Amino acid sequence: MAFFPTPPANLKLADGTTLAYHRSPGARPGVLFLGGFTSDMTGVKAATLERWCRGRGQAFVRFDYSGHGASSGRFADGTIGRWAEEASAVLDHLTEGPQILVGSSMGAWMMLLTALARPERIAGLLGLACAADFTRYLLWDRLDDRLRERLRRERVISLPSPYGEPYIIAMNLVEEAEQHQLLDRPELPIHGPVRLIHGMGDLDVPWRISVEVAAKLASPDVRVILIKDGEHTLSREQDLLLLTRTLGELLEGR
Repeated sequence: MAFFPTPPANLKLADGTTLAYHRSPGARPGVLFLGGFTSDMTGVKAATLERWCRGRGQAFVRFDYSGHGASSGRFADGTIGRWAEEASAVLDHLTEGPQILVGSSMGAWMMLLTALARPERIAGLLGLACAADFTRYLLWDRLDDRLRERLRRERVISLPSPYGEPYIIAMNLVEEAEQHQLLDRPELPIHGPVRLIHGMGDLDVPWRISVEVAAKLASPDVRVILIKDGEHTLSREQDLLLLTRTLGELLEGR
């Protein structure tokens, strides 16, 4: 029998944006997956988590930010604040009760911002290759003077990406992100259990970002898990096994 993927449902926001999502019913706490910059909800980590949660009867939601995947909007119009508001909207409208947020790369920044905005809804956090504040050290700081001037002038430029489609970099993204920087703050008032997994071979986001985030969290229940030969995507079989095992420990309160 041929397998046909189920089309996503859509959440319509007040501004007319539609966010595509997949939701599986199940036990609480639920699991909400937050993807990375230019990624969508069809990636291997999101799919692995969905299968794993279905297998144990755990509620699960994955979605696309505006300008990503099957959601509406132009990628170049996206900002950190807008995508964080969308993550909170998904939490508000598509989940019930306590949730464990799993954030990958930029999604881990979204995860932290969502936990700060909705502390009463958060049962735990699990970050992968946490890219908090990445608009500084991955985008702006890596541009030479010529590209910075071009970005200021043109407002939107494209750069090569090792992951396929070129990165579309908007000046508005870089500027607006300054309102949501976390590493400048003396403390992040997040009090539940947090696990941060990072590859020491990550060529995009330094593993020390996860250590820096961990040091700023108010919670005493924080662990940083370093994978010596792990790279940025953390999509190998052994990485996915570590992901689901760590999530299982969070769900079981260990």
